[in-house]
This record gives sequence, structure tokens and C-alpha cells, in this order.
Amino acid sequence: MSATAAVHSLWTIAADPIAKIDAPKIEYGQLAPTLIVVGAALVGVLVEAFVPRKSRYHTQMFVSAVALVAAFAAVVALAADGYATTKAGIAAMGAIAVDGPALFLQGTILLTALVGLFTFAERRLDPEAHGNRVDSFAAQAAAVPGSDSEKRAVKAGFTTTEVFPLLLFAVAGMLVFPAANDLLTLFVALEVLSLPLYLLCALARRKRLMSQEAAVKYFLLGAFASAFTLFGIALLYGYAGSMSYATIAQVVDGTVPEVTPALANTMGNDALLLIGAALLVMGLLFKVGAVPFHMWTPDVYQGAPTPVTGFMAAATKVAAFGALLRLLYVVLPGLRWDWRPVMWGVAIVTMLAGAIVAITQTDIKRLLAYSSIAHAGFILAGVIAATPSGISSVLFYLAAYSFVTIGAFAVVTLVRDAGGEATHLSRWAGLGRRSPLVAAVFAVFLLAFAGIPLTSGFAGKFAVFKAAAEGGAVPLVVVGVISSAVAAFFYIRVIVLMFFSEPRPEGPTVAVPSPLTMTAIAVGVAVTVVLGVAPQYFLELAGDAGVFVR
Repeated sequence: MSATAAVHSLWTIAADPIAKIDAPKIEYGQLAPTLIVVGAALVGVLVEAFVPRKSRYHTQMFVSAVALVAAFAAVVALAADGYATTKAGIAAMGAIAVDGPALFLQGTILLTALVGLFTFAERRLDPEAHGNRVDSFAAQAAAVPGSDSEKRAVKAGFTTTEVFPLLLFAVAGMLVFPAANDLLTLFVALEVLSLPLYLLCALARRKRLMSQEAAVKYFLLGAFASAFTLFGIALLYGYAGSMSYATIAQVVDGTVPEVTPALANTMGNDALLLIGAALLVMGLLFKVGAVPFHMWTPDVYQGAPTPVTGFMAAATKVAAFGALLRLLYVVLPGLRWDWRPVMWGVAIVTMLAGAIVAITQTDIKRLLAYSSIAHAGFILAGVIAATPSGISSVLFYLAAYSFVTIGAFAVVTLVRDAGGEATHLSRWAGLGRRSPLVAAVFAVFLLAFAGIPLTSGFAGKFAVFKAAAEGGAVPLVVVGVISSAVAAFFYIRVIVLMFFSEPRPEGPTVAVPSPLTMTAIAVGVAVTVVLGVAPQYFLELAGDAGVFVR
């Protein structure tokens, strides 16, 4: 056949009438919370481009707050309409699950982000620079630390208002992450939530080199974790021939309706399944900060701007545990006997390492970082229960933990000296005598972290350990109680330092914040006390929301 004839035959094949391509069916109402946040983030980018510099801060603040409130209202409306229970289903052509756990976690993330937004917008803690109020973020992110261009930016009163759309993009990824119903959506959500956080970590106004170092560490280790996740996704796809959670679960169980010859070849290959699942779970354990994937946590928490640390510590954990729960309970329930022993080991090492290493810390932000690692271990105990009460206890713990964390980091922003935040523990000596109210509030948060009765931390730990014991993991509960006792030592040590040490004459001052940070701290205290004194309603709410759609 001549070349002309070949081309002609190709052209005629291409010109044949082809089957009609169906338009994708998208349930916009069910995806409203995520769409509102993404839309507001895009508006925020346009604000940076077109709104005069003087008006940007207030415009961004308004857009972000309205978006988060509207998205939360959409979550509540969906839950009230029955999407958490009877109407739960799969939206966006199988990509997103709209069910109880997804809506509960999305609501928690949105409220956490709203409280975090208040700490981002705080502008009264530092003294004014050249007549301009300053926030926690670099005057000009692109300027080299200490350079003339940075000094000019500070003098001109520039502020990095891009942090608001970055916050919203991160929240958008976090909303999709626990609701993803196929592996591709999971990976896209992971990247959408991670990339803004890498940038936010590098934007501290004080200690900029330390902040940039934290961001580079987080980025490099996060890239490794993403690569593991992607490789795991590829192997699971090779095993099951599908990205869909339901199909993979059917192939794992051996209940798949139609077995093609190609699928029959890979179904018998358990190595693909086990290695793929292990790599995927590894990527998620990195995000929750479980040992041995925790190395980034203390450095990043210490180096990032404190408002970012608070938001990241709270919201990322909620999203990542939501995704981990869905993966283990929806995709891999058929592998329960394989993943439970591994998770036992991870949970035990995480609880003990977090609690023991925290004792040696001298920096308050590093201490809270190791405390968050220990908490990841406690939450894993609930995940391991593999029962409905396990799911609801994890949901409750995440909600309780996130507000305590943001409140604690908001208090850390108030204790300052000439160099900015005074995070070294020795600087907190005698704080209770210098500023009794701030020290008392911080003590409440520390007692909640320690799991003392009448705080949300006690109710959360009790629920998680009870579920683990009922699920047959009694030795895990024993280790958890021992770890809690060890952890209580260093929390109470800080309280003793604040109230029973002599204040130093050259000690730090406690800045008077604007109503924004006051609100963030007040919400943290209120949630801590309410969930501790009367947790029953919220435990029932988490119980009602604890059923995954399959």
C-alpha cells in the first residue's frame, strides 16, 4: 500500500461516526462545600492581582471568612438533608463519597480552618514597623532574608496577603482527601493540600532562614511520601485493574462480578496487593506524623510561622486520618489480618516515642510537636479497633484534638520578647505570676492534651481506648495508658514551671492580641470544656456519622 493510501485509510477510519461522548454527571449540591472553598481561593488569587495593596488584607480576610462559613453551612445542610445517613452515596462519577464520616470530617476541617484564619490575620502582637501593623508573615516572600529589598518591603509596609488564598487551597484539598472514593482523587487531593502548606511554612517574618529550612525539609520528605503513595496506587491499580475503592475491595474479597483473563492473572499475585497497600498506607502515616515517618514533624512545627503550625497540626491530621480510615475500612477490610499487626506495631512505637522524646524537649513548639506524634498513636488505637465504635471514637478524638491544638499554638504566639516569640521553655518560667490568665488558659490546653478528666482530651482518649479494648486490642490500651502517664509528666512540668517558678526580670512579655486571636483561644477553651463536661451529644453525633458508604 502506498503512503497516500495508508494516510487515506487512516483518515477514513478517523472520520467514521464515533459513539456519542456522554457529558460527565456532577452533583454540584453535594460537592458544594469543596466548590465554595475552591471558588473563594480563586477569587483570592484575583484579589492579589487587581485590588490595591492597601485594601488587600481586609478583602482577603472577608472573602476567606465568608467562604469558610458558607462551606460549613453547606456541610450542615447536607447532613440535615440526610446525606450523612439515609441518602449517603457516591458523587462526581464515583470520585467522591458523600457520607457521615466525610461530612463530619469536612465540618471539623472547616471550623478548624476558620479558627486558624483568625490567627493568620492577627496584626497586633508585634510592635508596629515604620507606622504599619505587621502580622506573622514575611513582608515580601521573594526577598532574600536580611537583604535590602526585604528592608525596603518592611519600610513600605508590605504584607504577604497571599497566605489567605493558600490557606483556602490547602483546605480545599483537605475537604476532598477524606472523601476521595478512588485512588486518583486521593492523590490529587494529597497534592492540593500539601503544596500550599510547603509554601506557608517558609513565610515566617522572624527567623526566616529557620522557616525556609523547615519548608525545604517538609517539601523534600513530603515529595518522598507522595512518591511512595503514587507507587502504591500504581501497584494496586495493577492488581485490581481499577482505581475505584469499591472495585478494589471486591477484587481483594474475591467477590468481583466479572473476572477477565487479565484480571485473573493479577488477582492471584498477592505481592502486588500487599506492597501496594503498604506503600499507600505509608504515605498516609507520613501525613499523620506516625513513627517512623515522623522525622519532619518537630523541625517543621518549630520553623513554620506559629499560626501555620497550629492550622497544619490540627487540620492535616483530621484530613489524613479520615483518608486512612476510608482506605482501611472501605478498600482493605479483606486484608484486615494483614494490616492490623503492622498497625499495632506502628501505634505502640508512635505512642511511646512521642511521649518519651517529648520529655527531653526545651522548646515549647517542639514539645507540642512530639505531643502531636503521641496523639497520632492514640488515634491509631481507635483505627485498629476495626469496629463502628472505632470509627466514631476516632471522629470524636479528631474534633476534640484539633481545637485544643489551635488554641495552644495561639497562646504560644502571645508570649514574646525582643526577638519575636519566646518559645524556649526557660522563658516561660513564672508566666503564671506575670500573666495569670494566659498561663491558666495554656494550663487548660495542656491538661486536655494529658487527658485529665473533665477535659475533651479525657473523653477522646476514653472513647478511643474503649473501642480498642472492645476490638480485642487490650495490650495496645495498656501501652496507651502508660504513654499517657509519661506524657502527663511533661505537660504538668510546664504548668509547674509557669506557676511555681520565680519570674525572671528580663523575662518575656505577654502581648495583648486583637479580638481575632482572643476568639481563637476562647473557642479552643470552650470546646475543651464542653466536650469534657458533656461529651455525650457529640459522641452520639460521631456515632451517627460513623458509617462509610461502599
